[in-house]
This record gives sequence, structure tokens and C-alpha cells, in this order.
Amino acid sequence: MTPTPADIELITGCINNSRKAQEQLYQRFYGPMASLCLRYTRNEEDAIEVMHNGFLKVYKKIHTYDSSKASLYTWIRKIMVNGAIDFIRQRSKFSIVDLEKANEPGIDEEAVQRLSSQELLKLVQKLSPATQMVFNLYVIEGYNHREIGELVGISEGTSKWHLSEARRQLQTLLQTLQVK
Repeated sequence: MTPTPADIELITGCINNSRKAQEQLYQRFYGPMASLCLRYTRNEEDAIEVMHNGFLKVYKKIHTYDSSKASLYTWIRKIMVNGAIDFIRQRSKFSIVDLEKANEPGIDEEAVQRLSSQELLKLVQKLSPATQMVFNLYVIEGYNHREIGELVGISEGTSKWHLSEARRQLQTLLQTLQVK
């Protein structure tokens, strides 16, 4: 993916530790990265911590960015996802469950359609940190269970269990909302 002249100028400025370039990069990617970090954390304070740590890593590592492998957005997104994984690992324990096949409870699609994105985010944030992370990596980021296992340091079966648990908990939460 060929970077635009504006991207090249921004990257060069960040490599040269230009505060202006760093601020421009931050402003350009703040919105999508804040949303991404919020999906992985329980609250805005934690999301901001993950995001700020991610941007610090971006600034330190921007000289390693290779436009032939990914767009600048994709490269920064990967750093943020990995930062969120590290944050969750530091603050929570994974339940080590090794199941070959986890039950796949269904989620009522009509109930999901009636919720706003903010309401859905609040439901996902009610999941345990490890389960929330696996759910995000699988459903939002598109990783498979083997990739999640390698990223997070758990077995494929444990990843499947966390996804199944997320779906089960979300189904319960959706049913609770429907009763109200």
C-alpha cells in the first residue's frame, strides 16, 4: 500500500521527533483508536491509558513502519490491539479451559438490531476482561481461534470457550433487556 505524500511527511516528522507531526498523527487517528481501545477495556480511563501507551509505542517504533506490508492505519491499529491485549493480561487472569468444542449459543439478531452501538458496547464491557478480549479479537478483528491463542498465550480450546462464554453472557444480558 503506497502511502500518500501527507503520510510520508507525517511519518518523517514523527521519525524526527517533531511534536507537530506527532500531534497531527494523534489527532488523525484519535477517534478510531479511542473506539478500538474502549471495546477492549471496561471504561474510558482504561481505554485512554491503553491508547496513550499505544501512541507512545507508535512514536518510538514509527521508523520500523513498512508501507509495503500495511497501511499506516492498519499498522497503528495492530499496535493498539496488542497494547490492549497486554493491558488485559496484566490486569486479569485467564481461566484455563481446554475444550475441543464449545457450545455456540445463539444471539437474538432482532434484539441486537434494536440496540444502539453504545448499548452494545456497554453490554460487551460487562464481560470479564479475558472473555471480552477474545470476543473482540474474533468478532471485530476477525482473528481465528488459533491466532487468538498465539496472540494471547492460551490454547485454541480456551479461546473457543471464551467466545462461547461471551455469546452465552450476551444472550442472557439481551434477554434481561427485553424483559424490562
